[in-house]
Amino acid sequence: MTGDSGFLAVDSGGSGMRVVVGTVGRGGLARRESREPVRTSDRGIDPGHLMEQLVPMVRASAAEAGVVRLGAAAVGAAGMASLGDALRAELPGALGREFGIGHVALAADAVTAYVGALGARPGAVVAAGTGLIAIGTDLTRWRRADGWGHLLGDCGSGAWIGRAGLEAALRAYDGRPGGSAGLLERAEELFGPVRGLPGQLYPRPDRPAVLASFAPHVAACSDNDPVAADILRAAAWHMADSAAAVCPATGEPQVALTGGLSKMGAPLLVPLEEEFAKRLPQARQVSAAGDPLQGAVRIATDLATDGLTLPSDEAMLCVVSGKGY
Repeated sequence: MTGDSGFLAVDSGGSGMRVVVGTVGRGGLARRESREPVRTSDRGIDPGHLMEQLVPMVRASAAEAGVVRLGAAAVGAAGMASLGDALRAELPGALGREFGIGHVALAADAVTAYVGALGARPGAVVAAGTGLIAIGTDLTRWRRADGWGHLLGDCGSGAWIGRAGLEAALRAYDGRPGGSAGLLERAEELFGPVRGLPGQLYPRPDRPAVLASFAPHVAACSDNDPVAADILRAAAWHMADSAAAVCPATGEPQVALTGGLSKMGAPLLVPLEEEFAKRLPQARQVSAAGDPLQGAVRIATDLATDGLTLPSDEAMLCVVSGKGY
């Protein structure tokens, strides 16, 4: 491929899909966004539904950017590692038939988050929003930790912080130790009387997002509420724990936080910096340079120019190359 090849970058997640089309070396980019998440089924992520949304966005973006030929694509998708079998089997062919794309990188959203944050450098990235996963590489292989969902893991995530805050509110309501009157007051402002909270929460299909919606209230209480402050310190410990599990032990790795919790401010970020320093003395703490969509753009442009050096992994980052269709 050559430096003027058109490329497609896709970031597909729980809140919808974002698309960038451009040409390497020419600077013109066009973006489109859908608010509809790609469906999953017993086959995993649905490649037909992804293409149904993707095709009109790509055609409109290519026309806007003046891209005639798409040579390479990078698709980052939430759940790719565990739910991506159908995508890996069907999406490269579908992109080839529809757009003539012959080189496709399929990546877990944790990988695109990593590349957006650090680029092609050794280190570790904690992607923390509603859920949480840590990913690291020494540039020979990928390692991941957590990302097991709000029932089995995602420790330190927005859902985890929110659940811990609501537990403290219920403890105060019951008169048990470890309760927080401040969090109880905020929970009732947000959800109504807390005795009705289980009925509101348990049947919800979006339960992790509802739990995470309480995390900012925990942060807001933390300046004068030791229970809330302890929850955030515990979250920081869990984040550093996951980062330590995946960060290279040698060399000069970097470590960064990305995702919605990176905007929570000092109540979380100060203890997190302290935990990173204790758990990862070999790593340099840096701010994330970009987001998962920018990571997908980096992978797509590197693929288009034969410059992709990141390690391959069947579940985390696989490249399918052919002659197109």
